[in-house]
This record gives sequence, C-alpha cells and structure tokens, in this order.
Amino acid sequence: MDYSLTSDIFGSWESILHTVVVGTLSYFGVIVWLRISGKRTLSKWNSFDFVVTVAFGSILASSLLSTSTPWTQAMLAVGMLVSFQYILTWLSVRTSVVQGLLKAEPTLLLFKGEFLYKTMKEQRVAEGEVLAAIRTQGGSSVEDTDAVILETNGNFSVIQTLDISNASALRDVRGFRGQAVKVV
Repeated sequence: MDYSLTSDIFGSWESILHTVVVGTLSYFGVIVWLRISGKRTLSKWNSFDFVVTVAFGSILASSLLSTSTPWTQAMLAVGMLVSFQYILTWLSVRTSVVQGLLKAEPTLLLFKGEFLYKTMKEQRVAEGEVLAAIRTQGGSSVEDTDAVILETNGNFSVIQTLDISNASALRDVRGFRGQAVKVV
C-alpha cells in the first residue's frame, strides 16, 4: 500500500492529535466565552447574531483543521467577536441609532383580514408563507385574523383578535400606525 495515499486519506497522527486537542480546548474555550458574554449571545437570532455565529464556526473550523492557526489565536478571535457583539448590543439598548443600524423592525403583513401585498413584496414574503403562519398558530381563516407580523428574527406573529385602542405591543411595528389610523 502506498503510504502517501494512506496519509492523504487519513492524515498524519500529528494532524489527528492536533484536531483532538484543539477541538477539545476550543469546545471548552467557546463555552467559557459564551458564559462570559451572557444569555444575549445565545438568544434568538437577528441578522447580526447570525453573522457572528457563522464567523464563530469559521474560526473554529480554521483552528481545528489547520495546524497553521494556533488555538490561542482562534480563542482571541472568538473573544473579539464576543466583545464586539457585547459592545454593540450594549449600545443598541441605550441608543436608538445603533439599534436601528443593527436590527430590522417588525413589519405588518396582514391587517384585519387583508394582505398588505406591497409590504409583502418589499419583505419578499409570499402569500403562502402568511397562510402557513396563520395555520401554524391554529387559525383557519384569513378574514378572522387581525394581524400577521414579520418579526426581526424572520418569525411570524399571528394575532387573531386585536384591540387597536390597546395595542401597545405593536408600537414598533412598521405599517401598524398607518393601518390603525385608517380604522379609528
């Protein structure tokens, strides 16, 4: 058997040992970073959280599979991402400018049984997705659904009965104020 072919397929013992050691250290290192950064790092994703999570994966893959990326460098990179995310989320809860840059706003897609097709087109949401959201929430009729909202994390919120005079949870929903004014 050709040794170089076996080495190409299975790798060297050194590379296997590197993956085991760095993988174990990285696993526990990421746990430490996530515990330091708090619950927000593992919360439901918005687009910013998604990018950071993908970057974590890329950093860990590089450190696990490449002997040219030291573990300390990978942990420093993860720490930097966690720190940047912490700083930006800290700022976003204190200033609306940063929050506006980082997070999308929830958007009204259906109001009082009527699809808001222009908004759905802007948000790239098909009518079938809204129908599925209504069914998922136990609804059976578009006409009996008062509101469907595309949330910042891409999920749909379905409100079967909406009291416009007491809808404070919808104050940040794009398109709601205009619809509520039309009804009142």
